[in-house]
Amino acid sequence: MAIEHQSNGGLLSVMIHAYARGVETEAIVFHDRITTHHPAPDGAVFRPERPDERPEEADGVPGWEFVLDVGGAVAARGGVLWHYNRPYGDIFMEVAESHRRRGLGTYLVQEMKRVTYERGGVPAARCNPGNVASRRTLQKAGFVPCGHILTGTVALTSSR
Repeated sequence: MAIEHQSNGGLLSVMIHAYARGVETEAIVFHDRITTHHPAPDGAVFRPERPDERPEEADGVPGWEFVLDVGGAVAARGGVLWHYNRPYGDIFMEVAESHRRRGLGTYLVQEMKRVTYERGGVPAARCNPGNVASRRTLQKAGFVPCGHILTGTVALTSSR
């Protein structure tokens, strides 16, 4: 039997380590801590995504809402998922490989945090623990790790 838990939940964190086996971090959870004021990278414009810009592979995936336009081309895109735990909006993004390491992701996350607050929400995020670039991007945009999504297998024992 599988178990999943967000580690900033107190007693359940103790229980998962006491009663589960093979506990692993599936994701790092972030909360907003710092309001940043990064200027837009050269030529970058934050705006809503147009329907004709939606990537083909994203069909059926909710949430793509915003893009960073650089020189008339989409260099980065992101969105806010409201599918659970309101008022928290789960921010996500991707930067085209040819546009990475220019501060576009940080700026995009910063602007999506702003929009999330304008909509009455509280920005949150998560990322794979092995994705160092995403983790650093989230932190540069003012997010701070606050927990982990832990998974494991419940160790069932028979009573005698």
